[in-house]
Amino acid sequence: MPKVLYYSKGSIVFFEGDKDDRIFILQSGEITLKQKSLETGALVDEKLTAGEFFGVKSGLARMPRMETAIATTEAQAVWMTPTEFETIFGKNKDVILKMLKVFSRSLRDIHLKTEKLLKNEASLLPSELGMLMVAKAFFEEEQFKACADICERILNRYPNSSNKATVSQLLANAKRQKTTSTRIYDDEKQDTGAKNSNVSALKQFSLPVFERFSHEYEDGSVIISEFEPGESFFIIQDGEVYLEKCVKGSIRNLDILSAGDFFGEMAILDNSPRSCTCLARGKVKCLEFNKDNFNVLITGNPQMALMLLKGFCKRIYDQSRRFRTLTISDLQARIADVFLMYNEMTPLDPLATADNVKRTFYLTLSDVAHWAGISTDDARDELDKFSGKKKIEIYDDHIVVANIMDMKRIVDMYFTIKEASAKM
Repeated sequence: MPKVLYYSKGSIVFFEGDKDDRIFILQSGEITLKQKSLETGALVDEKLTAGEFFGVKSGLARMPRMETAIATTEAQAVWMTPTEFETIFGKNKDVILKMLKVFSRSLRDIHLKTEKLLKNEASLLPSELGMLMVAKAFFEEEQFKACADICERILNRYPNSSNKATVSQLLANAKRQKTTSTRIYDDEKQDTGAKNSNVSALKQFSLPVFERFSHEYEDGSVIISEFEPGESFFIIQDGEVYLEKCVKGSIRNLDILSAGDFFGEMAILDNSPRSCTCLARGKVKCLEFNKDNFNVLITGNPQMALMLLKGFCKRIYDQSRRFRTLTISDLQARIADVFLMYNEMTPLDPLATADNVKRTFYLTLSDVAHWAGISTDDARDELDKFSGKKKIEIYDDHIVVANIMDMKRIVDMYFTIKEASAKM
């Protein structure tokens, strides 16, 4: 049952990094959230007033706090568990939709900052030119089915395009190729050991009334293309979907989604172009809903709304975590932080000890380069330095870290020095 707490001026509600899943509603007074800027590392204040929620993102994502909450006046707040939040507010369309829009903007802002940090100026391209760039990148990666699908979409959307001849030729070249499958990724390196908590939400969509929203896709088919206008969102009923992004002319894998996961929802909420390409991995069955359907679903399916809200909370945490890695200027510390990030996502060996943890990560050289936002040559040089010091062992499909605490010490030292320099 929700509880009321009273805070004197200057009291700490929770600290950044706390493993605390309580969700709060401020009833009176003022609470200030202090969070480090993703770009500069400086503390940024956000003042809350009566009626506002806080602690929602970390509470629903079940992740450590991303900010520190301080009572800047005498304050009174109600706190509840995530389960209590779902019970009380899960059917309140207005509250959930407002949160979805706020979190969508937050996630989009992180995406834009990441693009800027990676100097991926292609994100500013008009839809047609961006899609053509993506199609060319898939052709270079020998993913000819994806290339052809995107070319056909360009021709359908922009029949009078000045690039029509270029797109048509690329389409013809792609169709002449025999290889049509997507790239192969190692299942094990993508598996964090966590079961998909959204699978149960699929049961409500098994009724015949939803069959008209169902679509099937062959292996390698493009479900949505990066840069194209967003007009619908999807829920995976069966199969797996790659999330891939074009970075400086190369295709990079972001994630693999499975039954119960959703994608394409950001474009519905903020009318923005697609931020990545989604490909079918094997045969895939999805439910597709347009913007009008979205509002109806949110109103009539509270479980669906909560599923989306939890997904946003987790993605905001994950993207913020990755952005922190990209802001580290020292390449050794940056790659060490890539290992720490994977360590956070991968279950610990029950036999491992706290002070000497040997970890195996299913990362390749190109994976490390991707997550660190550097070239493969730079990644190879830095990994060789670690290897020369016996801190890691490099194999074709995985990397063994001798002691993950060594990586933590490297990253902690980097931020300690950076903070000290900022105070001078």
